[in-house]
Amino acid sequence: VWAPDRRQVEVAVLDDHDHEVGRHPLTRAADGYFAGAVPGLGAGSRYLYVLDGEVRRPDPASRYQPEGVHGPSAVVDPSFAWTDQGWQGRPLEEIILYEVHIGTATPDGTFESFIERLPYLQSLGVTTIEIMPVADFPGTRNWGYDGVSLFAPARAYGGPDGLKRLVDAAHSQGLAVFQDVVYNHLGPDGNYLRDFSPHYFTSGEQTPWGEAIDFTRPEVRAFVIANALYWAHEYHVDGLRLDATHALLEAGRKQMLRELTEQVRANLPAGRNFVLCAEDDRNDTWLITPSARGGAGMDAIWADDFHHEIQVAVAGDNEGYFVDYTGSAADVAATLRQGWFYTGQRSEFRGRNRGTDPSAFDPPHFIYSIQNHDQIGNRAFGERLSAYVGRATYRAVSCLLLLSPYTPLLFQGQEWAAETPFLFFTDHEPALGELVTTGRRKEFAHFVAFQGPEIPDPQASSSFEASKLRWDEIEDLPHTQTLDLYRELLSLRQSLPAFRDRTRAHWDSTALDDNTVALRYSSPTGQDDLLLVVNLKDALHVTLNEDTLTTPPTGYRWQVLLSSDDIRFGGPHSLTDLQMAVDAAGLAAGHPVAVALQAVPEAGGAQ
Repeated sequence: VWAPDRRQVEVAVLDDHDHEVGRHPLTRAADGYFAGAVPGLGAGSRYLYVLDGEVRRPDPASRYQPEGVHGPSAVVDPSFAWTDQGWQGRPLEEIILYEVHIGTATPDGTFESFIERLPYLQSLGVTTIEIMPVADFPGTRNWGYDGVSLFAPARAYGGPDGLKRLVDAAHSQGLAVFQDVVYNHLGPDGNYLRDFSPHYFTSGEQTPWGEAIDFTRPEVRAFVIANALYWAHEYHVDGLRLDATHALLEAGRKQMLRELTEQVRANLPAGRNFVLCAEDDRNDTWLITPSARGGAGMDAIWADDFHHEIQVAVAGDNEGYFVDYTGSAADVAATLRQGWFYTGQRSEFRGRNRGTDPSAFDPPHFIYSIQNHDQIGNRAFGERLSAYVGRATYRAVSCLLLLSPYTPLLFQGQEWAAETPFLFFTDHEPALGELVTTGRRKEFAHFVAFQGPEIPDPQASSSFEASKLRWDEIEDLPHTQTLDLYRELLSLRQSLPAFRDRTRAHWDSTALDDNTVALRYSSPTGQDDLLLVVNLKDALHVTLNEDTLTTPPTGYRWQVLLSSDDIRFGGPHSLTDLQMAVDAAGLAAGHPVAVALQAVPEAGGAQ
């Protein structure tokens, strides 16, 4: 353990009742690491570090905290009977993300109970589970971003063996697993790193969530990089999502991220697909620029401009960072064409220029969503998009997400328009919990003025329970119709030739009118051309064949593949009716709608 400011570090061995039964001094090296071997301990043995003979603390790299983040650490046998030999992960181009919060994804809220849902996810058509952070946290319920034991899978979810069983079972279903990790801060309760050394943190600098970690120090970088490798090696995960890399302080950010990607690449077997993703709100292509060209060398980056444009277009949000977006069809089309909207122009919300030119990078490098844990849970009442826009609108924007060339992310239950909210919830000790509750209600006070409902208390167990998915919804209308739409969209995404090559050269997007976006995939022969027309609001009235983007290749005609208006999905029309309109070179509807068209040879025409 690294404790450069301590004179002495010992290991206190505890019995089953947490009574000390032995103490073993460690040897200090010149670089401030203390090390030693403690004989006679096996899996389950409990211990604490004793700093300078007085301060007793859990291991900063503890693999398990059986009594919580304030209790003793436990020795874990890292061996496991893996059955995923030969599994190589999935390349970036195959990734379709399904974000889950283990505690709310099933009634039991454990790794083991989520295994039962894997066949469903496989049949749905997603390829990758993204697990929200599991590093152990205070209490029994948390989003995961207050984690403090970075190497210890949360005891509330089933601990180390439970997570390994989940990953192994996912691989048996052909599903990759990404782990969400938080390296920009530690939570406020149970963060004992400062007791080992204040040099883990910068001098007084803060992130929005806590003390900033000092990545200018090689020992601190080594600690975090070891964590990244730990998930890859001991848990066989197939990728990491690094939370809020924009919150890493600039002084050490570039060095740490580049070093992390290089170390991960160097320490994995040849042929192993391991995808590194950054959540970053700066639209900074440096993150996905190869390290050989001076970048961080990561694979993909969250591109939230798409979400924000859609949110403004269909829900009218206009506060906070939404002031930077118009939601116009032209801006949605520009975002689709570029990857993100802000490529260097001025942001009113930030008061400065934002973004870089993404044109050198193909769509799979950008992760798109219309919902995720932040965009739902950071609303005052945790409402999902499907709760406050019409069903026709929800179906239309779902089509735009899943038939765009970008890497899509779904949030648990999105595919059936789940009615459960995803609220912000915590389980802190009373004094800290009261501060969290007060701060949350103050933040959203303007939403509930004039006798509005009270903001749910994050500390109340009811907020956590209300956020649990109700899987029985998928058997009832209209949820089953929405689920059918998502299944078909994902099936088309994986089967259509247009999606086999998603390089920029083969597709384009434009606004057909103030409310309608068109996206065109082009092929050398024309036979696999795909046209997606999406009306975001009001009514659709489009004449096809008026411009290059909407005109089928010579000798071909448009055949309707899918419509969000299909009776099967809860819409009012059959595909036969729609095909008649297309054959007459027009599309019309009195509400938001998405239509996917494929070029097929005309009778007696091109073959």
